[in-house]
Amino acid sequence: MSLPHAILTALLEKPSSGLELTRRFDRSIGYFWSATHQQIYRELGKLERAGQIRALVPAQPARGQKKEYEVLPAGREELSAWVGRPEDPRQVRDPLLLRMRAAAVVGAPGLDAELRRHLALHRRQLAEYLEIEERDFPPERTAAEDRLRHLVLRGGIDLESFWIGWLTRALADGGVPAAPPRPQ
Repeated sequence: MSLPHAILTALLEKPSSGLELTRRFDRSIGYFWSATHQQIYRELGKLERAGQIRALVPAQPARGQKKEYEVLPAGREELSAWVGRPEDPRQVRDPLLLRMRAAAVVGAPGLDAELRRHLALHRRQLAEYLEIEERDFPPERTAAEDRLRHLVLRGGIDLESFWIGWLTRALADGGVPAAPPRPQ
């Protein structure tokens, strides 16, 4: 249910074409809510049919021109209602955690290499988030919407820091045994 709300949020921040939206998802919203280009275009159609967004009329019609969308009052109302609704946290569903649990039963030759690969990926993501923080959130930016956006980014920074710490401990503790203990 959150993809339409992510799109409404992005369009309220800045009316955009479908292509611009997919690029913005790739650069920002996609860090915490991913969607394929097809999903975004499909959802734009649903939101338009539901009367929550509309395509803006171009100043000068041109062949092959991209539709730019804006949020209508019904879309703003839906987004406001969604923001205020209670929602339970989602369970973590990470295949790496399940693979480690399975390794305890069947062994895991090569899983240490996968842990190191994940550690490198999380370090790279953390570095990217820290660059975004430095670039986009200097101390003088104190507007309420900036604080909330910065909090979302800080959540990503904290999650990456968690994974880096956890993976570092897992590898320091001897990693994953190649073979499980044999039943007696």
